[in-house]
Amino acid sequence: MKRAVSKLVLLLVLAVVQASAWAVQADTGNKPDGAGSAAKVLVYIQPVEYTNPISLSNHYSNSYWFEQGPIVEPLSLDRLKKVYGAVGLCEVNQTANVLVWLQPRMFYNPQAQLFYGQVTASVYSGKGEFMSRYVGKSKVHGFLDIKPEMWIEKAYAIAIDKMAAKMQADKKLQQLADSDVNASGPGNMPCGIVSSLPVPKIRALSF
Repeated sequence: MKRAVSKLVLLLVLAVVQASAWAVQADTGNKPDGAGSAAKVLVYIQPVEYTNPISLSNHYSNSYWFEQGPIVEPLSLDRLKKVYGAVGLCEVNQTANVLVWLQPRMFYNPQAQLFYGQVTASVYSGKGEFMSRYVGKSKVHGFLDIKPEMWIEKAYAIAIDKMAAKMQADKKLQQLADSDVNASGPGNMPCGIVSSLPVPKIRALSF
């Protein structure tokens, strides 16, 4: 009888330990990679990039419509985490040492069968001071009527890689991202209003 009770107690203890481990895993799963606390770099992509699709077309098929946000978001977060470690996606009222506003573009030349990708990062300090703009461009040969999503993702990935390489080469930006500044301290602005800050417009630029 005593052995049965002891065994039952042991099983209950193991169950509590396992539940605690799952709770910790669930709690840390939403945190940025490379950090046990808040992100030091936050990426902002305008909501319109998720709701308003753009279209690419050629002379022989219907237009291909897609939203840029769902494609650019995972690619940019994955690439920037490799540079800065603690990187997260902006959620309105969050603050960080560095705020990165990403603006994607895509164009297709049907005659040359080329996808032209461009991603611009307008970077601000946590206090809203404009630091610099980093532009990555790409040119990928592909077909709009044969797996266009594959060519589009590849074009964005190359553009983001070039953009991130330029950001990584900026020592001042690297120092700010790595600094021990209190990202939630007084004077730091919510990342969600970064698009209201002055920055040169890029959508009028041509390739």
